[in-house]
Amino acid sequence: MEPIFKKFCLNRHHKILLYCFLILQITSFAQAQDFLYSGQFSHWLSFNKQEKESGQLGLRYIPDLTYSQPISGSHLFDADASVKIFGLAQYLSGAKPNYNDDFSAYRLWARLSGSQYEVRIGLQKINFGSASIFRPLMWFDTIDPRDPLQITSGVYGLLGRYYFLNNANIWLWGLLGNEDPKGWEFVPTVKEKPQFGGRLQVPLFSGEAGISYHYRQLELKNLAPFMPPGTNTSEPENRFAFDGKWNIELGFWVEAAVTHHKSDLLLYDWEQSYTIGLDYTFDVGNGWHLLSEYFVLENTDELLKPGDKIAFSAFSVDYPIGLLDKCSGIVYYDWENEDFYRLINFQRTYDHWSFYLFAFWNPDENKLKLSAQESSQFSGKGLQLMIVFNH
Repeated sequence: MEPIFKKFCLNRHHKILLYCFLILQITSFAQAQDFLYSGQFSHWLSFNKQEKESGQLGLRYIPDLTYSQPISGSHLFDADASVKIFGLAQYLSGAKPNYNDDFSAYRLWARLSGSQYEVRIGLQKINFGSASIFRPLMWFDTIDPRDPLQITSGVYGLLGRYYFLNNANIWLWGLLGNEDPKGWEFVPTVKEKPQFGGRLQVPLFSGEAGISYHYRQLELKNLAPFMPPGTNTSEPENRFAFDGKWNIELGFWVEAAVTHHKSDLLLYDWEQSYTIGLDYTFDVGNGWHLLSEYFVLENTDELLKPGDKIAFSAFSVDYPIGLLDKCSGIVYYDWENEDFYRLINFQRTYDHWSFYLFAFWNPDENKLKLSAQESSQFSGKGLQLMIVFNH
């Protein structure tokens, strides 16, 4: 078996040397200027049993440099810069190993904030909504609820938020330079065309509720590559959403979204989805936390009418065994294909180190897409060991 470092370090040594130089410069600069330098290293090894045996060996490091400077009064300026260094070796029985690597910006933003507002510009994470597992409002991220590190790519844009004294808040955003599909998207955005939207979140009874909107221009030329020159292949897309979460003995939430795009190149004009969820913590032992969600996504030609549908249910449980150990499990059920997806995780955490052991038993073909970009690392039956070091 060819060592992973032979591929990553010898064939791509220029990236590693550049990375080492940047780390040395960042560390010395952070110490000299009283910045905060931190990072997260993760390593995982997995084994899958499908039609053929397969395995993964992965390495990821995210160094992070933050800066914070109070300004006059209650105002604050802060910034965050981090990169993602990623290497993956994939092994399939009877075939040569496949290697992938990535060296890219992970977060790069600056923010001005006060007691009731914040304005943030740059490469950042934008997420909101009430659902925990199946998230119709996963518009700008690709967080997998089974990932304990919650790693996700960011988006380039400007985000402003204002917080009212009654706990209501309003969001406004504009995005530029995010042409690739993100979240639930399957169709890319027209290059250099801005996207924009907003959100209003208000207290409601014993919880809170929000309404959200987003606009972008779809790039459809890949769906019709042989159309005559000059043919318009861009179409507007509008998204609308409502979500709310309340605590009435049980935790209860709802999240729903509709997306409209009209084009002869697309099969459907509407995409509609919703999630209903409940959770409760039982006062038994150290506290059993149970959570359940039901999710439906439909593509249809007419709003609120039945269409091409997928439906999933989820049930999760987590239990803190002690100060260091935690055990959790999650089960999904695919109502259309009558398939179960199962994952159990045992976790031990120290001050800087965390260890995760996953066991999963799923269909060989992963039809559970929590986002359009999701990988199939949990397909089939297998085990995964993950080691994480935070500094």
